[in-house]
Amino acid sequence: MADVDTQMMGRALELGRHGDPSPNPHVGSVLAQGDVIVAEGYHEAAGRDHAEIVALKAAPPGTTRGATLYVTLEPCNHEGRTAPCVDAILAAGIQRVVVGTVDPNPRVAGGGIERLRAAGVEVVEGVLEAQARELIKPWAKFITQGVSYLTLKLALSMDGRIATRSGASKWITGPESRLRVQTLRAQHDAVVVGVNTVLTDNPRLTVRDIAGRSPVRVVVDSKLRMPLSCQLVQTAHQIPTCVATTAQAARSHVEALEAAGVRVIRVPTTAEGRCDTVALLRELAAREVVSVMCEGGAELAGSLLAHASVDELHVFMAPRLLGPRGRPGAVDWAGPENPADAPHIEPAHWELSGVDAYVWGPLVYPKRATKA
Repeated sequence: MADVDTQMMGRALELGRHGDPSPNPHVGSVLAQGDVIVAEGYHEAAGRDHAEIVALKAAPPGTTRGATLYVTLEPCNHEGRTAPCVDAILAAGIQRVVVGTVDPNPRVAGGGIERLRAAGVEVVEGVLEAQARELIKPWAKFITQGVSYLTLKLALSMDGRIATRSGASKWITGPESRLRVQTLRAQHDAVVVGVNTVLTDNPRLTVRDIAGRSPVRVVVDSKLRMPLSCQLVQTAHQIPTCVATTAQAARSHVEALEAAGVRVIRVPTTAEGRCDTVALLRELAAREVVSVMCEGGAELAGSLLAHASVDELHVFMAPRLLGPRGRPGAVDWAGPENPADAPHIEPAHWELSGVDAYVWGPLVYPKRATKA
């Protein structure tokens, strides 16, 4: 039975990677009679049926009673955008439920499993638990800490530069890497850049060349220098766009941006007079932004790393040299005193992306771990 459970949960995890359920978690489900799959499902979008309900509805008549339901995340036992999944599982006569991981949501936290067991349903927990936790990692941080999960993307030369001495940055990496960035962008709820990136590159920050939705666009701009003529402002009525600023911002410019469709978010000011990025991630989470990808620039990336806010790092390194006078470096921050204290990717996944090297993975902060 253990082999069957592992196989079925593996399929549920595969299903769970589909859909765009934010601000809900990714969840997959398989309904089986013994080692025969009866129906499958995944949570496609917020407000739509949860994975368990999709599978139960897809099952042929008479096949749910006495069956085993595999689900990557503990079934919910509370009323949210949809009815509790536990009610439907009990009504369907499911005999056994196999769960990948317990729900970290304080509103659930074992409640669904407890109710199933109280009703006489056999529940098996922790099958492929590490993979199940990985599937919901961004959402778990969002739901337990009230902070958006943050990915930092860097595209740089072998000598760590993101522009030439004249400021030119298009293009350092190759087309394959740029296409991967589009995929990453589509996987996040929001993309954030600093105002210098807007002034230098005038980006659109939309998803292109692949299927997927464009994320909310966020600009960190403490003094509100973002011009009304830039592409982000000009398309704000079509694609949600925000600017994070401070009390230093001129009221007239705030009103002009709001009139153009840009949502202005005021955050506290740091000692250096910049936007408090930690506060910004909380503000975004309060607006149901589960995951954010930072795409530039060097100042913003440095601030996020200095506050240990980055959860995941993706680096694309092109096989070219831009010179020690290139401006700016990929990250502008003081950094650690010792290499042993440096944040690093662990485990690191290395790939080739065309001619570029691509390394990615979760970011570990040794000093934070030591203090803990």
